[in-house]
Amino acid sequence: MASTHPAPHPSPRLPRAARTRFAWAAAALLATAALTGCGQESAPPHAATATATATAETEFNENGVTVRLSVADWKSDAGTLVATFTPDEAGFHLYSTALPAEGVEGVGRPTEVRPVGSVASSGEMTVDKPVKSITVPGVRAAVPVYPDGPVRVTLPIRATGPGEAKVLIGYASCSSTEGCTIPVADRAVSLRTGEHGLSFGTS
Repeated sequence: MASTHPAPHPSPRLPRAARTRFAWAAAALLATAALTGCGQESAPPHAATATATATAETEFNENGVTVRLSVADWKSDAGTLVATFTPDEAGFHLYSTALPAEGVEGVGRPTEVRPVGSVASSGEMTVDKPVKSITVPGVRAAVPVYPDGPVRVTLPIRATGPGEAKVLIGYASCSSTEGCTIPVADRAVSLRTGEHGLSFGTS
């Protein structure tokens, strides 16, 4: 006896090419999700704060000289303060750090880097250029200067406690043919120490 139930319709099937495209799309979606998840898991917990750490470096320009300050090898509340003095024009020199505060018979001013506040010097100051003596018309004594061009001063420093500090900068630049610029004395640059290290502030 013939069955009265209708024959079941076969399930609709995608063409072979469409099935292949669908499989590739699904695989790509799963791979993307896996990569995204891995990227989120592998991000170091401090990555967000790494770029927020202040750089211990700053510079300013005043009276014909650019002064660049940085702190190197800061570790366990100690490091090295580096100050580079660069005259704006060729042929200008800076005076020795050993020059008296008022110069020699009023001529010149010492190159000075002096921390005050929560930072103190912890060693001898060094300079990357040799001192030479020059004669100045009208001045009986020789005047100690550095060769024309940039001079780098380094000074070991240490933090005496958290809080505000300053680096006092002094200098004067002169040329044997162009004369001298106006001296700079006790030009303060802000410095701060804390649990996250050391950083320069707004001068």
